[in-house]
Parts: sequence; C-alpha cells; structure tokens
Amino acid sequence: MPVLRPMIPISDDNPARYPAFVTWSLIVLCVVTYLWERSLGGDMRVALNALGFVPATYFSLRLTEPGDLGFPPAVTILTSMFLHGGILHLAGNMLYLWIFGNNVEDAVGHFRFLLFYVLCGVGAALAMAYIDPGSRAPMVGASGAISGVLAAYVLFFPRARVTVIVPLGIIPYPFALPAIWVIGFWFILQLVSAWVPNAAQPGTAWWAHLGGFAVGLLLAPILKPSIAGISTPSSRGPWER
Repeated sequence: MPVLRPMIPISDDNPARYPAFVTWSLIVLCVVTYLWERSLGGDMRVALNALGFVPATYFSLRLTEPGDLGFPPAVTILTSMFLHGGILHLAGNMLYLWIFGNNVEDAVGHFRFLLFYVLCGVGAALAMAYIDPGSRAPMVGASGAISGVLAAYVLFFPRARVTVIVPLGIIPYPFALPAIWVIGFWFILQLVSAWVPNAAQPGTAWWAHLGGFAVGLLLAPILKPSIAGISTPSSRGPWER
C-alpha cells in the first residue's frame, strides 16, 4: 500500500453551468468497455495484452508483435485509455473523472476538453514509455488522461472546496478542503510512489500519472482565454482574474 494514507474525494462545491456531455460519454464508454472485457472471461487478459500500450513494442521497428491482433502501437495508446484491469481500477478513475471532469469541460468547452483529455492520455503513455522503454507489460487505464484533468482543475479552480473522506481506523471521516490541497496531496502521493521502492502497489504506472499531470499543466494555460470571466465564490483564483 502507499506510504501515505490516501484521501478519497467524493464531491466538490463547484457547480457546472452546462451539462458535461463529454465527461459523461467518457465514463459510459469506459464502463461499457470494462463490461465487454469481463464478458470475454479467460480471454480478458488476451484483450488487455492486444489493446493495451506496450512500451517495448512502441519502440520496436515492427508495427506489431507476432500473434497480436494487428493494432499498431500508436493506436493502442488510444485504446488503452478505455481499458481497466479491475473493478476498483475502473471505479477509482471514474470517480475522479466524475468529480473534476465536468468543471474543466464546463470551463473550456466540449471539443477542447475532449482534445485536452486525449492529449494528456497520450502524454502519459509516452512518459511511461520513455521512463521504461523495455517494458513489455501492457499499460491500461484512464489514469493518465484524468491526471491531466486534475492539473487543469487545480489551475482553474484552486480554491474550490472538495469533500474528501480519510479512513481513520475503520471510520471514514469526511471533511472539505481547497482543491489545491487535495490535488497537491494526490500529486505528492504519485511522486513518492514513483520514486520510493516498495512504497506503493506494484503494477501501477505512477510515471504515467505524473506525465499526464505535467502535460495538463502545460496545456491548461493555453485554454485560459476560454474561461475568462468564469468563477465561483469558492473557486475564484489567479486564472479567473
């Protein structure tokens, strides 16, 4: 388990002005894809290997590996964003996307949000690939793209109040904190987990999370003009001046 006790966000007090059609669609697509994975039974692992992103294959001179389904590695960067290795993996990612995605989409618009989401996911996969280019383990999950969403949220709405629960023994204790503290704690957890041996759960692409977050930090300011004048009493920050 991680060396730091995690905070689990459950809601925020930052209402969106418009329906978050892209965020909802991404959640539905990830859930439907996971149900498809489960329907494969014993072949689920085969699907993850074929559609997940494998850094070693990406850096290979061959477009595909013998025996796979013929998907070029560049394509698997996209398909891997909608696959998940288990129900907890899916639930955690969709919870974060549900809480933070709608406000970012509301601020920048539907098309820009979708483009931003995909670019953050691509950046996350490539970051992990360059950190471990010889890895043959397939990367799956929306975590990298969602990490970019968190970066945009903390830049756009640093003071928005986010309700989190922290397990104190067997009792989950809820309280509200500014987004900059919640996402800042999340970032520190990713950083510690990536750098400290045996500090975190094995098999998690921590560097992909950090890569997606970094891409989000770089791209979010480009979207700043589209949120001029948008603010909430609790979330007004330097980007809304």
